[in-house]
Amino acid sequence: MTGCCHNDHCSSEPASLNSPAWRRALWIALVINAGMFAGELIAGIAAGSASLQADALDFLGDAGNYAISLSVAGMALVWRARAALVKGATLFLLGLWVLATTAWHAWTGILPAASVMGVVGILALLANGGIALMLYRFRSGDANMRSVWICSRNDAIGNVAVLLAAAGVFGTGTGWPDIVVAVIMAGLAATGGAQIIRQALGELREPRPAAFPAE
Repeated sequence: MTGCCHNDHCSSEPASLNSPAWRRALWIALVINAGMFAGELIAGIAAGSASLQADALDFLGDAGNYAISLSVAGMALVWRARAALVKGATLFLLGLWVLATTAWHAWTGILPAASVMGVVGILALLANGGIALMLYRFRSGDANMRSVWICSRNDAIGNVAVLLAAAGVFGTGTGWPDIVVAVIMAGLAATGGAQIIRQALGELREPRPAAFPAE
């Protein structure tokens, strides 16, 4: 029954937490992110682009996050908050990985292929923009829902930055625009992860109502 928990306490949490629309949106986002991860990673390695490779791993992280969200949809708040905590930590660690990869590209002085960056960046922007619009109405939910929205928003912003990097590489003939964008994406991942962790910890600290005594 909507709004009540069996063998637990009644809840006023929104019904959309396990609604068909929420689960359908997550499945669509999961499939798109998994496909984009494979395609963008191959293109990023072939083009020698740190920002494309960083964005590809971001797609992989998001695919995993959507899978976690699907697994806890409809569960008690404490389980959704724990899932969000895992996702926040993953996003934060991803930011550190991007920084390490970017430092290696800066050290070796690799010149990425601007044309490949531009084409793949446009495809990634279309994918993430569509996902962000689809998930927009869930942005004000609990930490688990908010984490999905934050990931999608950050991805769309990152794709715009990749396109700017492609233009910069083409215009300057150096790889520094690619490096700068990769650093920005690492910052987005780290700050987004910190936001998710903060909200999830707050939800875990909230007192839970006691169960009704048995009659």
